[in-house]
Amino acid sequence: MYRIAAVLMVLPLLAQEAGEIRTPKPAVTPRFQGPRLMGVRPGKPFLFRIPCTGEKPLRFTASGLPEGIRLEDGILRGTSPARAGEYRVKLRAQNRHGRSERVFTIVVGETLALTPPMGWNHWYTHYDRVRDSTIREAAKVMVESGMADFGYAYVSIDDCWMNKPGSEDAELSGPVRDVQGRISANKRFPDMKGLTDYVHSLGLKAGTYTSPGPLTCAKFVGAHGYEEQDARQIAEWGFDLLKYDWCSYGRVAASKELAELKKPYELMGKLLRAQDRDIQMNLCQYGMGDVWKWGAEVGGQSWRTTGDLGLEKDTRLPGFFSIGLRNAKLWEYAGPGKWNDPDYILIGWVGSARDQRAEPRRAALTADEQYAYMSMWALMASPLFYSGMMSRLDEFTLNVLCNGEVIDVNQDTLGRQARVVRLTEAELVLAKPMEDGSLAVGLFNLGEKTGKIRASWAELGVKGKKKARDLWRQKRLGAVSAGVEMEVSRHGAELIRLH
Repeated sequence: MYRIAAVLMVLPLLAQEAGEIRTPKPAVTPRFQGPRLMGVRPGKPFLFRIPCTGEKPLRFTASGLPEGIRLEDGILRGTSPARAGEYRVKLRAQNRHGRSERVFTIVVGETLALTPPMGWNHWYTHYDRVRDSTIREAAKVMVESGMADFGYAYVSIDDCWMNKPGSEDAELSGPVRDVQGRISANKRFPDMKGLTDYVHSLGLKAGTYTSPGPLTCAKFVGAHGYEEQDARQIAEWGFDLLKYDWCSYGRVAASKELAELKKPYELMGKLLRAQDRDIQMNLCQYGMGDVWKWGAEVGGQSWRTTGDLGLEKDTRLPGFFSIGLRNAKLWEYAGPGKWNDPDYILIGWVGSARDQRAEPRRAALTADEQYAYMSMWALMASPLFYSGMMSRLDEFTLNVLCNGEVIDVNQDTLGRQARVVRLTEAELVLAKPMEDGSLAVGLFNLGEKTGKIRASWAELGVKGKKKARDLWRQKRLGAVSAGVEMEVSRHGAELIRLH
């Protein structure tokens, strides 16, 4: 069962949003979820909250843990081995209903983000109203709602944690740096180290944000000229991920030549690599210069491929389709440690990117559109970052975000992004090869009426009889021998795995 914290408002579905809750509740018996491996650099701080569903309490044991890493209350903590290699750990979870086992591999080397990162980011709900309590509440809800049990791990502050030059708001004004050039957090964040310590105490990871320009997108102070100090400060505070947003760097760059587009990210990538902890870098520069071709080269683990989804205008289809279809075409450039990022998941209760003062409201998406959204992001091996209001999670939103079999597609260790099999005005078919030899297939209805969509074996590149499974409803569909066909609702999707 999902465990909803006292701080959550478990909201009934509004009439216009009422739709089939496809995802079955998790079984009471233990089931491991989320990633099966984790990449770390030698001798760095190690933290991994074991994602596992089942009736609580759960008792965890682990065998084969490398020296320096310990298991405490379902959380692996410590320091990664100094020696590169693969360390296979057998995890066991047990409750009064049964037990489960999984081999979890710790890969010590130079590649981080062997599977797409999963988490939450404050931007599309809280904007410049974010404060310490916002982040703490989100971390608490991530655990108590059950999201962490499915692999959601990062709790990220976006823009607006710094001081804002010229601001008349007493909470946001003040010296932007001290005499040594160290950046100051604004008064809404009185203790950054205490905040990351709290997030880490829950077994979760902390993310933050800045810009290589003099100002961030929201006109708070950026890192320009102080990149080394800021990288060191971010590490000392204990952050595990940095979103590095182009913003005002356009006023600094000498041109839009490729070397200039790479320059700030090469610098920050090198600086982050030199810190005493692993810090993933998300390049947020909107796909300029075909970033998917060089983002990993400059030290990034993920990169935005398009503009902001929250500002994407709807056409005949909701804006996420436009963003997703652009990202889907880049399937050849993704893989372990290098992920195409089409921006955040905006379902449930979200704010308005066009009117950031407006109160959050329920996303204007039908239930079928939300299933299509999550299906597309899972197949594209995209980072799965929710950016809705954590304190207003409802049963339907959790059912979309927390389907273990859908997340398995996203977190598959082979790390392939789905290729576009077919794209017409009315249909999209995506196919993602999986590590176990199976194939995940998404059938998307881009039309205005419910209709049948078929993908043949010739299109999918498979042969012979296959066992089909409906991943959203978590049920067998039986054997199929020439193709797969399902009825798909308007703007909806069906997600099938062929074994």
